[in-house]
Amino acid sequence: MPRTEVQFKERREQKRIHIMDAALELFAEKGFASTSITMIAKHASISKGLMYNYFESKEELIISIVHDGFDKFLREFDPNEDGVLTDEEFEYFIDKTFEVLKISLHFWKLYFMVMAQPQVLKLVEKKLMELVIPFITILSEYFATKGHKNPMAYAQFFGAMLDGVSLNYMMDTDNFPIEEIKQIIKTKFI
Repeated sequence: MPRTEVQFKERREQKRIHIMDAALELFAEKGFASTSITMIAKHASISKGLMYNYFESKEELIISIVHDGFDKFLREFDPNEDGVLTDEEFEYFIDKTFEVLKISLHFWKLYFMVMAQPQVLKLVEKKLMELVIPFITILSEYFATKGHKNPMAYAQFFGAMLDGVSLNYMMDTDNFPIEEIKQIIKTKFI
């Protein structure tokens, strides 16, 4: 048992992350609609009642998973948080994107599942847009400094290209030439 308030909070956060990891795995494998709170609790080796101590609903859980996943991912975008992307920061972001893709396949499977299901997308759309809009804005400003006539189109194209690369990698992780693709992207965009 935790002895201090700090230890209690740390233990609670660890349990919360454990539940989210279990739910992420099930959502990515079975889909949101086919995954129940009972299944998540069982997969996390906790009681259903304890599950509700951490999350009020399955909907709150998926919102937390998507928000936390994108928040961690996009923190790598502008490491010094000055709102300006340098070539070095952009290259670092590309490297981190490919690293995260390789180690977080369940999250990216969930992401594409969410994007493909309007009723699930509606649950996370607001939080997702809060995170993505600053990303696209900074990226657009980066492309503007490179002299592109329509930097917003370049920013949106870059995001769509990363989605396509991610989807293709997930479909054939053993044969997809991910490192070569990363180098092509760096050559074309930096």
